[in-house]
Amino acid sequence: MRLCVCLMLLSVVLCVSADRFGVRRAGQFVRGAVGGTWDMYRAYRDMREANFKGADKYFHARGNYDAARRGPGGVWAAKVISNAREGWQSSVSGRGAEDTRADQEANEWGRRGGDPNRYRPKGLPHKY
Repeated sequence: MRLCVCLMLLSVVLCVSADRFGVRRAGQFVRGAVGGTWDMYRAYRDMREANFKGADKYFHARGNYDAARRGPGGVWAAKVISNAREGWQSSVSGRGAEDTRADQEANEWGRRGGDPNRYRPKGLPHKY
């Protein structure tokens, strides 16, 4: 919900301060951000559904990869969501700094356009 509010405020600010062509770019950015948010959610939902040991990094990379393909807005959404998730998870889960670092590496790999299958564990159903 907070992310939606932030996206709406961002779109208003961008649209108000933009010229004619800037409005189009702002609209593309917002559409990319909304789509990227959906991609990140879908990867999270699939990760929970799969419940497959060792697949965490794959789903991190896949969500970021899918979001980044939507352009600058998608990259922005993926980065914000990934950083928020890792910040929250590192303070709550107790998995430690090493796990957070590895997750962030997978996030960056996906955002840079790297193939998420680099992190795909053997035996993960092809559905994912």
